Amino acid sequence: MGQKINPNSFRLGIIKDWNARWMPKKLHFKNFLEEDVLIREIIDEKIGQAGIDKVVIERVGEGVKIFIKAAKPGLIIGRGGKGIEDLKNILGKKINAFRIRKELKKLSGLSLNIEELKRMEISATIEAQNIARELERRMPFRRVIKKHMESILQHREVKGAKIKVSGRLNGGEIARKEMLAKGKIPLQTLRADIDYGEATAFTTYGTIGVKVWVNKGEVFVDKIGLNEKGKVKK
Repeated sequence: MGQKINPNSFRLGIIKDWNARWMPKKLHFKNFLEEDVLIREIIDEKIGQAGIDKVVIERVGEGVKIFIKAAKPGLIIGRGGKGIEDLKNILGKKINAFRIRKELKKLSGLSLNIEELKRMEISATIEAQNIARELERRMPFRRVIKKHMESILQHREVKGAKIKVSGRLNGGEIARKEMLAKGKIPLQTLRADIDYGEATAFTTYGTIGVKVWVNKGEVFVDKIGLNEKGKVKK
């Protein structure tokens, strides 16, 4: 099971939290789920180049709170906060148009919170995105994955990592998979903090899938929901 399932969803409620924090009203679950997908697609389209690590959506009544963790928050905020206001306006218009189509109540409030991914933090999602960008620039895949593997393992908290690329690598006639792994990746150990990310490189030969697993060590949680550092579990 641990070898096949997404490591993030496998650990939900144990050492990882949900990225959508809301409870549906009556029969609105399908509509809210569609709205979440719409929000994530707009964010990826408009500010994907900022290195989006995580998007968390919360709902309070008819309002929506969006928390974005990014490697380059300056690209999102823009000069004088213009970028974040433009993004907020686009999201507001799209969400209201969606709700009118679904005969739901209009959006009562929308807030955007931007958090910076610190230099000392490692993100599998951003590593996958960076690998995909370099593959799109026709760089040799072996050199790319080896360089990123060395970069990941330089972080003190990292105990192991695995990178897999699949597709028509280097423009080959037949699609294949290549993988590089170092250290420990205990996918079936639920207390192991495995960060997982994936991305797609769009090349002239076709798409290349990129998957990255990063083992950040083990997390021990006690009965009151505190981790080993004494902080509330996220």
